[in-house]
Amino acid sequence: MVPYISEVLFNEPQGRRMALFQFGVSLTFLCMFVYAWSVGDAGETRWLLFMVVGTALSGIAESLPETQLQAVGVLRSAAILVLLCIVATPFLDLELII
Repeated sequence: MVPYISEVLFNEPQGRRMALFQFGVSLTFLCMFVYAWSVGDAGETRWLLFMVVGTALSGIAESLPETQLQAVGVLRSAAILVLLCIVATPFLDLELII
C-alpha cells in the first residue's frame, strides 16, 4: 500500500486544467464563506475555510512544473491532511472547527 500512496502523491501534476478547476472550487467555497459571514452565520461555517485551504493547496500542487515532484507531493499531502481534519472533527469532538 505504501508504494501505491507514494506513486499517487509524487506523480506528475495533472496540468493547468485541473489546477484551474481546483482554484475555481476554492473560490466558490470562499464566496460561500464570505456570504455566510456577511449574513452573520460565519461561526457555523468555519469548516468552509478548511475546504478553501485544502482545495487551494491541491490547486497549487497541480500548477507546479513537472520538475518539482517533491513539492507536489508535500502540497498534496498537506491538502489531504487539511481535508481530513474536517472528517475527523465530529469523531474527536473539536468545537473549534464545527
